[in-house]
Amino acid sequence: MNSRQQTILQMVIDQGRVSVAELARTTGVSEVTIRQDLNLLERQSYLRRAHGYAVPVDSDDVEARMMSNFPLKRRLAMAAAGLVQDGETVFIENGSSNALLARELAEHKRVTIITVSSYIAHLLKETECEVILLGGIYQKKSESMVGPLTRQFIGQVHFSKAFIGIDGWLPGTGFTGRDMMRSDVVSAVLDKECEAIVLSDSSKFGVLHPYTLGTINKFSRIITDDGLDADIRAALERDGLTVDTVPRSTPV
Repeated sequence: MNSRQQTILQMVIDQGRVSVAELARTTGVSEVTIRQDLNLLERQSYLRRAHGYAVPVDSDDVEARMMSNFPLKRRLAMAAAGLVQDGETVFIENGSSNALLARELAEHKRVTIITVSSYIAHLLKETECEVILLGGIYQKKSESMVGPLTRQFIGQVHFSKAFIGIDGWLPGTGFTGRDMMRSDVVSAVLDKECEAIVLSDSSKFGVLHPYTLGTINKFSRIITDDGLDADIRAALERDGLTVDTVPRSTPV
């Protein structure tokens, strides 16, 4: 996605409905070029075209959250993708930043992606990336597989890295999630003793949710933004975690 397409996407996210003519005026290119950009962004599930306009995708969960603060989440995804080498098999859990990571890997590296997210699997259907979608109980709102069958399938596959989304973190409590069954899936992944990497913006730190996501020593690295409080970063590093940050705002 080039800078013009990022501008287009941000306008659609901010305004909700933008005409082709307005996009052409703002970006300084022809309406033909804008239509080509919109066709590409629609194929990649970033937005939807409607009678001379671009509108956000129709979703109340993963896609909607992906569009929220999209530039930051894309920077997080690109930083995470830099940790993966060609030929690796990686597990990518559910969540908006993880979905962007999956797309980044599928488009630029030769990897195998294991996931419990049907949304991520669908997102990669036009790529050459090999995708393994694990089964289980289909949690419709999150478009994710959960439950005892999912735990069983996780035990039967192998991966070098796991990218995990979180809902909260507090010192002494560690990483937490808001959904019991999804948190249980994360615990099963952590039992594999792979390199577990948290992918999350800094707003999740200092927040508590009911369900623990494994013990802190099962995680190895955090990728977040530079809005992370210095005291929180120090506490995470004292627990042995490597903390990588990206700019919260777009660099100029």
